[in-house]
Amino acid sequence: MFRPCIDLHEGRVKQIVGGTLDESAPERLQTRFVSDRPAAWYAALYRQDGLTGGHVIMLGPGNEAEARSALAAYPGGLQIGGGIHLDNATAWLDAGASHVIVTSWLFREGRLDWERLRALARKVGRSRLVIDLSCRRRGPDYVVVVNRWQTFTDVALSPEVFGRLGEFCAEFLVHAVDVEGQCAGVDLELVEKLALWSPRPVTYAGGARSLEDLETVTRVGQGRVDLTIGSALDIFGGTGVRYADCVAFNRRWQMAGATRPAALRDAPAAGKQDNET
Repeated sequence: MFRPCIDLHEGRVKQIVGGTLDESAPERLQTRFVSDRPAAWYAALYRQDGLTGGHVIMLGPGNEAEARSALAAYPGGLQIGGGIHLDNATAWLDAGASHVIVTSWLFREGRLDWERLRALARKVGRSRLVIDLSCRRRGPDYVVVVNRWQTFTDVALSPEVFGRLGEFCAEFLVHAVDVEGQCAGVDLELVEKLALWSPRPVTYAGGARSLEDLETVTRVGQGRVDLTIGSALDIFGGTGVRYADCVAFNRRWQMAGATRPAALRDAPAAGKQDNET
């Protein structure tokens, strides 16, 4: 299935090449697209076409107003990520987000802080929490990276990691950082691992360049992995994928009666508070 996105940088909707957003080296930033349209325009479009499970990502400061306008345009239809922590998560849910996405705040000095994770899951309910496990390849492993994908952590993706973290969240978001924003093809090895390892739904992002990639990820991911398409999409200045074709793909999938595997269907439903973790 296709899941839409809205990436915000300096208050504008943009598409940025993964891994080049580095405050210590701003000259490295590679921007593929800057939209003339506000975030709310994209949110209203997704709402009109019945797309669910999309996300708004705030890439640094100065994006809060645009993020809030997007959530107001599609209340309950978008997840929010970027700078989410214990003290502001509830406010973003109150602003209309279906879920909050947490990443860097869960780590201290490159190590996963389980107490922070437990506290956040208790506060917002695991059914409204998405854990971002965006990663880069290091040897044979996919290692989680934080701080705008510049810092390697001590967490390598594995069945055990997904199993433990899956107790605290409703979904996972995974950017394949090495191919993110490059329109050079998806990392199918990672997609296969996500399908095999995750007990929760996963949204994969990174490298998608054609409608065939959407079909392939849906097949290789065994209905367990959804795909976000950014830079290749025509609404973000791309030429590889028509947004209308992605909407049509989702409708065909739904009309065919396709469903997630039972283990994923049994995950806590969005909007249901679940604080027992």
